[in-house]
Amino acid sequence: MKAFVHEFGETKIKDMADPFADHGQVTVSIRTAGLNRRDISIPKRRGDEAAALILGSDGAGIIESVGEGVTDFSIGDEVIINPSLQWYENSDAPPKGFDILGMPDNGTFTEKIVLPAEQVEAKPEHLTWEEAGVLALPALTGYRALFTKGGLKEGDTLFIPGAGSGVATYLIQFAKNVGAKVIVTSRSADKRQRAKELGADIVLDTNSDWTAELENETIDLVIESVGRATFNRSLEVLKKGGRIVAFGATTEDTIDLNLRKFFYGQYQLFGSTMGSRQELRAMLKHIERFKTHPVVDSTFSLDKANEAMNYLEQGKQFGNVALVVSE
Repeated sequence: MKAFVHEFGETKIKDMADPFADHGQVTVSIRTAGLNRRDISIPKRRGDEAAALILGSDGAGIIESVGEGVTDFSIGDEVIINPSLQWYENSDAPPKGFDILGMPDNGTFTEKIVLPAEQVEAKPEHLTWEEAGVLALPALTGYRALFTKGGLKEGDTLFIPGAGSGVATYLIQFAKNVGAKVIVTSRSADKRQRAKELGADIVLDTNSDWTAELENETIDLVIESVGRATFNRSLEVLKKGGRIVAFGATTEDTIDLNLRKFFYGQYQLFGSTMGSRQELRAMLKHIERFKTHPVVDSTFSLDKANEAMNYLEQGKQFGNVALVVSE
């Protein structure tokens, strides 16, 4: 089978041995896969001496074979892959043993993958293959940050610095689904317009004066994934006693925090990473109930995976980037 791997400092297409579904496992013939920022960072972290690893955390496809003991799935079932490994029930933090598919285990940028049957879920019927392939990791990340950690509810006002990421597009839609007000920022006029079309109530230029622009708004929750460039600016517009959830840092991941100002403001700060299978299933019910569609910015064929990685690294996308593995 063909796969997109990182091997000895290079990312490339390579022929790999077909995997075999053992007891409790299923083989999934991948139709589409989704790129995430971790796919860009992994080759940088592995160095030049590491042997071949198939990249990719997100994917969707069709069950091709099942191992002994598998009763919940059959050959021909359409499924999405849960990239959150060994985290089953919701908890305050991931349990010991938690990992994300795509390192150290082989990932989804391949024609076939073998996984424990507990790592696949039925594909929502209203989604296209491209939509299903980019769903799990960013949507689960957004769902946990928004609801489990952030406690968003109807009537709340949500602030999202940076409107173009895959996670941000889910945050906007999930928040609007439950009746929240959504404010986003972007340096790009095009991304601001697209966020508005997706449902954002207020869109701001990232370079504008947020405090002045939002002086008449009461922001209950901030979802932060940018880091140093926006964290303290986000804190400035958050209401006293408000909640801020951080799940990433696309700029520098260290910040200067005025601790006295923070505790006098009674702010609440939460960290969040991915999510449990329980939350994934809740997220799937949510998108099925509201018929939510992932935003697919662009698609690339598997043999153009390096181009897709470069495109994502440049940050030009609005939403998710998909790899079409098979038609």
